[in-house]
Amino acid sequence: MMGPAHSLSGAAAWLGVGAAAAAAGHTMPWPVLLVGALICAGAALAPDLDHKAATISRSFGPVSRWLCEIVDKLSYAVYKATRKQGDPRRSGGHRTLTHTWLWAVLIGAGTSVVAITSDRWGVLAILFVHMVLAIEGLLWRATRGSSSEVLVWLLAATTAWILAGVLDKPGNGADWLFTAPGQEYLWLGLPVVLGAIVHDIGDALTVSGCPILWPIPVGRKRWYPIGPPKVMRFRAGSWVELKVLMPVFMLLGGVGCAAALNVI
Repeated sequence: MMGPAHSLSGAAAWLGVGAAAAAAGHTMPWPVLLVGALICAGAALAPDLDHKAATISRSFGPVSRWLCEIVDKLSYAVYKATRKQGDPRRSGGHRTLTHTWLWAVLIGAGTSVVAITSDRWGVLAILFVHMVLAIEGLLWRATRGSSSEVLVWLLAATTAWILAGVLDKPGNGADWLFTAPGQEYLWLGLPVVLGAIVHDIGDALTVSGCPILWPIPVGRKRWYPIGPPKVMRFRAGSWVELKVLMPVFMLLGGVGCAAALNVI
């Protein structure tokens, strides 16, 4: 799928988690619901770090473009080193390493480690990176063009600073889910994992499928492209994605948000 649909699906997924938590009697504080949805929307773009034409490649200027090239080469090297006889030959690393459950778990775990071992600046860095991606994904029409990059960064930095301040206040969610001393913000890794998994599921619905299960082999393939029957798949950017899935994600997100806040 394209960036906007990925971000919308990520936000809707976290709002759905919030609705489930409320139904189980563990309502999320509203800052956790908001911050988690934004992080998940941003994290849902991150697996495309292996594609130099993806939204994330232009989100942080030359730094992200350079990082995309590195990750693409790394992913391709891992693919070549681990492919089985049934896996096709390919010339790049897109939709390989960064589109797997293992990558999602490792990135989420790394985020949690940074959150609990660093000072406030580590949390701010996590929020800033994902706010930039969320803005790029959710407000894609407004962020087109290189002239908007600095404005996006300023908006993301301001948003991250404000949200970190809100979360720091007692009862607002810094210790949500993990309440032991020293575990504040440990939960920040959860929307990162969820965003990556939702991205992979979205890509699995497209024509090419997605090797979510790697490194678990399926038959003669280690990079088996998981997906529904081919008749049910669609091309990225097609009318199915733009006219059907994106409105559905918006609707589900709205319902999830209302349920999470006990409005319905």
